[in-house]
Amino acid sequence: MKRTLGVCYYPEHWPKNLWKEDAKRMAEAGLSWVRIGEFAWSKMEPSPGELKFEWLDEIIDILGTAGLSVVLGTPTATPPRWMLEKHPDMLAIDKEGRPRKFGSRRHYCFSHEGYRDECVRIVTLMAERYGKNPHVGAWQTDNEYSCHDTTHSYSDSARSAFKNWLRVRYAGSGNDGDISALNEAWGNVFWSMEYENFDQIDLPNLTVTQPNPSHVLDFRRFSSDQVVSFNRLQTDIIKSYSDAPIAHNFMGKTTEFDHFKVGDDLDIASWDSYPLGFLEDRVVAPDEFKQAFARQGDPDFQAFHHDLYRTVGKGRWWVMEQQPGPVNWAPYNPSPLPGMIRLWSWEAFAHGAEAVCYFRWRQAPFAQEQMHAGLLRPDNADAPAIIEATRVAQEIADASDVEQCISEVALLFDYQSDWMWRTLPQGRGLEYFDLIYDNYRALRGLGLSVDILSTEDDFSKHKLVVAPGLLYMSDDLKERFSKRDGPTVVGPRSGSSTENFGINRPLGPNLPKINVTTTRVETLRPDMPILLEGGGSVKGWSEALESSDHPFRIMANGDLAAVSAGNITYLGGWFDQEALTKVFNEICLKAEIKVIEMPEGLRRRETSNEMFWFNYGTTSVEVAGRTFPPQSVTRDVI
Repeated sequence: MKRTLGVCYYPEHWPKNLWKEDAKRMAEAGLSWVRIGEFAWSKMEPSPGELKFEWLDEIIDILGTAGLSVVLGTPTATPPRWMLEKHPDMLAIDKEGRPRKFGSRRHYCFSHEGYRDECVRIVTLMAERYGKNPHVGAWQTDNEYSCHDTTHSYSDSARSAFKNWLRVRYAGSGNDGDISALNEAWGNVFWSMEYENFDQIDLPNLTVTQPNPSHVLDFRRFSSDQVVSFNRLQTDIIKSYSDAPIAHNFMGKTTEFDHFKVGDDLDIASWDSYPLGFLEDRVVAPDEFKQAFARQGDPDFQAFHHDLYRTVGKGRWWVMEQQPGPVNWAPYNPSPLPGMIRLWSWEAFAHGAEAVCYFRWRQAPFAQEQMHAGLLRPDNADAPAIIEATRVAQEIADASDVEQCISEVALLFDYQSDWMWRTLPQGRGLEYFDLIYDNYRALRGLGLSVDILSTEDDFSKHKLVVAPGLLYMSDDLKERFSKRDGPTVVGPRSGSSTENFGINRPLGPNLPKINVTTTRVETLRPDMPILLEGGGSVKGWSEALESSDHPFRIMANGDLAAVSAGNITYLGGWFDQEALTKVFNEICLKAEIKVIEMPEGLRRRETSNEMFWFNYGTTSVEVAGRTFPPQSVTRDVI
């Protein structure tokens, strides 16, 4: 697949006399794709049934005539004001019982049947009109599901849909809900929480104290399924009229719904990459780290999501929005250093991206995003990013096609485990995503390329599998672990829970080939880590282990911290970066996986025919006898 560039464009924001000139400048800059339409419902249908697609016909023709392909977005993330008049109960309700009001975006409840019907109607109209249009090369459903904490709704529509979902999940022999099965699964004998029928069940918010964790987990499962079904409504329609591939643009560090399941209905997974905004807004790191990389971004955060969405898209993925300059929504919004737009673009290509699309073409002079930079300034002059984007376009024109390979290392990521950690963290700040990310960062710090897989994916061809924090592990997953020849690193907390979110008995991961029991769990203050013999420490989460197998790591106080037997290693705590680096270094050595310890800020990525080196740092660094300049990309053809 050839590497390409694109841009996000909002023709409805600009006078028509700019459209042809914009298309010409886009093509001259080397762009191939233009995403339009995803926020334009009010322009397509200014009042109920008053359809105005002529402007959209015109801009699609202008872009196509200029040699550009259109990514056409469905506008369902921004229902117009008249929609609320028609469906006053369509708004999502937050956890505190407050409506998510009109005046921004994503102000809908995934469970509202009336709004779903409206979405089916507008998507059908668009698919009928543009499904065979030769200039429409791809589609995008909605925009950034879950952004602004909009997956979970506590509305009457959600409550009704949740009860029906529970009836199906806990169906009895008559295929209707078995309330006794639900009571047993949730452990409702505790605190006299038994229900007599499904109509009595409410949503798990506004309770006096902590709601039943099993109740919360099922609500999170239900909410995820609502996103999946909402997306499927749209993809089914588009596929019936168009052969063009369908994408959705996911976000960074959003885990409220299962992206793998949404990806099952897509042809392409994409995500919106904002390295500087995410560093300040979503990366957990010391202030000195954030200061050092404030104008470059975290060296691992973008790569993590590239690897995740490559799997969500089953090999096909894009960056649908790439930061081109200062954003408007983070606590601090600096400009990227020279060279970083190019570095971020090439890093995406190194991880297998087919396209990188910059957000946005021209900076808007009005509304919420007026301080968000674009490739052009609001006065139509070039912004710094377009120079780097044009350079990337020239470079990829002469580069080889995207050719990915299976990495030696697989890291398992599971959205349900994230929901379980969030529901019962047991300690402040203990989040599953951060545990996974710590492991990813340590692996990347050893110069390793990593495939991020779901627990259902095939990892039999990977030399090393890493699976931290999987509270519930199916028998099938445990069996696949046991059949592996190569090393598998599991823990902490893995296998500790039943499917219905109770404590597993016997205690511990319950894995074949390894005998280890967790006798006690404690969570630690940030200022009281437990030192490990040989270096590093356990932080946050710590388990007291008993085992007759090989003690792999011992705490400085003599307690057991990790155990190994055969190909399985179980870590009974949340190891810090020093400890994880030592663990993976040792295991890779035995597995004959070559590692190179990277200086801070330097990372590499291997494909079938290329080796990429990315220096996020502001100074030159040397490794393996080579020098890498600051803010640079070095590409070796293998």
